[in-house]
Amino acid sequence: MTNPLTTLMSTKELFSLDCETVIFDCRFDLMTPETGQQEYDEGHIEDAIYVNLDEVMSSPITSTSGRHPLPSKESFAQFLRSCGVSENTQLVAYDNSAGLFAARFWWMCRWIGHESVAILEGGINAWKQQGGKVTTEAPNINQKGDLTVKESLESVVDVDDVIKASKLKDRIIADVRAAERFRGEVEPIDPVAGHVPNAKNIPLSDNYDAEGQFLSADQLQQIYRHKLGDYKAQDPILMCGSGVTACLSRFCIELAGLPPVSVYPGSWSEWIRDPNRGVETGN
Repeated sequence: MTNPLTTLMSTKELFSLDCETVIFDCRFDLMTPETGQQEYDEGHIEDAIYVNLDEVMSSPITSTSGRHPLPSKESFAQFLRSCGVSENTQLVAYDNSAGLFAARFWWMCRWIGHESVAILEGGINAWKQQGGKVTTEAPNINQKGDLTVKESLESVVDVDDVIKASKLKDRIIADVRAAERFRGEVEPIDPVAGHVPNAKNIPLSDNYDAEGQFLSADQLQQIYRHKLGDYKAQDPILMCGSGVTACLSRFCIELAGLPPVSVYPGSWSEWIRDPNRGVETGN
């Protein structure tokens, strides 16, 4: 494929795409998981395929895992193949949550080595506002794709890496949850409030302007240079509640043109499975 789109795609670009493309609808609600499928059924971009966070982009929860453990690379690749995805397919992901769940899909595609994946800027709302049509018809998948798992384009760390970074303070641990959750003042989802000892907070909201749109590449670069310093590639570790929103901040770092960083998929909901790992509150 020539010049694949690998970060943001405008609705205008989607309208005019003339390459092999598969579109994925990633709408989801953490508090009411059935909402995304319902919204998809009520209207989606033509030929878009629904991808469920719990069923496709996560594996079953275990006694030691976080809330959204990663599936195997092969199982995710198999899902993509069943949707007709091949090596040269341009993938487009959208949601109605400012890219939040689409970014998990974007990151996972890169995690299995597929670079040609972009997020639709403004999601389905922008699509409809700019004249794009929606349908309730099921997509027509003509053939199975031949996508294979390749060398990962993303760096993943596990809980042992985070324990080491927390103790040695040799790598920045950046928690992207809202400031009040980081400080432990509220915790709407997980049973323990607070954050990993020696982590710093870079709230997800820092990535957006007042209208909820992504900041420009230059603005994002300024924010992350200020918060992370002049870091070496993959040294900083991004985490969140369950490894979903951290992917959005990872996407924004890519959008900013900065060196890649690592993601801790287990995140806070895995960290607190063992009380011996420690919890801090406040700033």
